[in-house]
Amino acid sequence: MSDAKVASLVARINDDAPSPDAKWAFEGSVAFGASDGGLGAEPPRVLRFRLGNGLRLLLLVDRSAPVLSYFTWFRVGSRHEKPGKTGLAHLFEHLMFNETEGLAASEFDRKLEENGAESNAATWLDWTYYYESLPKDRFKLAVELESERMARLVLREPQVASEKEVVANERRMRVDDDVEGTANEILYKTAFTCHPYHWPTIGWMKDIEAFTPEDCVAFYRTYYAPNNATVVVVGDVAEKDVLTRIRDAYGAIPSSQVPEEDTQPEPPQQALRVITLKKPTPSEKLLVGYRGPALGDADHATCVVLNEILFGGRASRLYHELVTTRESCTEVRGWVSTFRDPGLYELYFTARPGIAGDDVLRALAAELARVKDELVADEELDRAKARLELGLLQSLETTSGKAEQIGFYDTVLGDPAAAFRRLERYRRVTAGEVRTAARRYFVDEARTIIRVLPEPETEAPPVSTEASA
Repeated sequence: MSDAKVASLVARINDDAPSPDAKWAFEGSVAFGASDGGLGAEPPRVLRFRLGNGLRLLLLVDRSAPVLSYFTWFRVGSRHEKPGKTGLAHLFEHLMFNETEGLAASEFDRKLEENGAESNAATWLDWTYYYESLPKDRFKLAVELESERMARLVLREPQVASEKEVVANERRMRVDDDVEGTANEILYKTAFTCHPYHWPTIGWMKDIEAFTPEDCVAFYRTYYAPNNATVVVVGDVAEKDVLTRIRDAYGAIPSSQVPEEDTQPEPPQQALRVITLKKPTPSEKLLVGYRGPALGDADHATCVVLNEILFGGRASRLYHELVTTRESCTEVRGWVSTFRDPGLYELYFTARPGIAGDDVLRALAAELARVKDELVADEELDRAKARLELGLLQSLETTSGKAEQIGFYDTVLGDPAAAFRRLERYRRVTAGEVRTAARRYFVDEARTIIRVLPEPETEAPPVSTEASA
């Protein structure tokens, strides 16, 4: 459907809108994909709308299968919390599956399961999302359920107390009792001193235990409002049906006063920071965090290509050197954080038993010096780009994959089709840009290193073989 036809459809739908808050504004469309080079077929387009109460809608009609995916992205994550109230955004991921004024506890999940739907949610530093993937003739159900829990969530003491205990147990399992979870939390706590990326998304335990229903109600009324949300619909749907049903379900929900962020930028790191832990692990583990670019920075795509050269698969440099050749590590991996603000370029190593972490760090230093001194070969560069392109295109094979990519890039970068712009940027990365990025980001003084050492085994007390008297 052309933009002109969409605008005409919106005008007709708005004729019977019950209030200004329930009227749609069409904000244009953006191509989701690349042109076929003049062969006649144009890529599909993401249609962008906004209700009078601020709710945004991104719609991609995809008739490749009789299914749809319905994502709701809230522009709130752990970065929007305050010291002493960390973990609230993640707690809400649990609370939102609980009781509402119109649905008893567990009714939300039961209705979805009965209708063949898959659902889940995720919370991170910059955002929170909820989704359902379901048959196309169950679209109405998704709209009803999501609008219900956006406006009518029950947040009394029994509900809050129950989910607090669930989250506390999750923290014990994934952080307190998990070697890698503990080390990663300490990495960010140490690398960031004033930016809210300092605290974990799951929150500090003392904060989780102290949450009150009043805390939850205040958070819900502030951030779980239509003007802080974007609904993403991808699948075999009709534009008119989507616009009408979402208007009728969400149009009466009032907007909120979302506060402006008061985020302190992280100052440059001038000196190496090292933390050493002793944990029940059979061998040393190393987490190395260099300062990394924000997702929207010009260097980000180049750093991702660099990371693919160093860590992408068995042919990558560090896997070949540390796992295959030296046999000093059983696992190596790297990741460039995909945050709205500058994050970390994380490197992770598990040494073989008996191998010292210092040996791994020396080998790492040699490989990083090489990528800073020499241009990578064309074959290496092409392989890295091909792997990244394949991974991105595979993530778009399903309606849920498309909806997730649209919502993620829209929430973080303000561009629902940014995945394809990143793909084009990967293709343009040169060997010289890779070398420059390595020099810019692999700075020894701006590292944070978390060393996890095996705890010494304690000898069991001798067992007496004498018969008791």
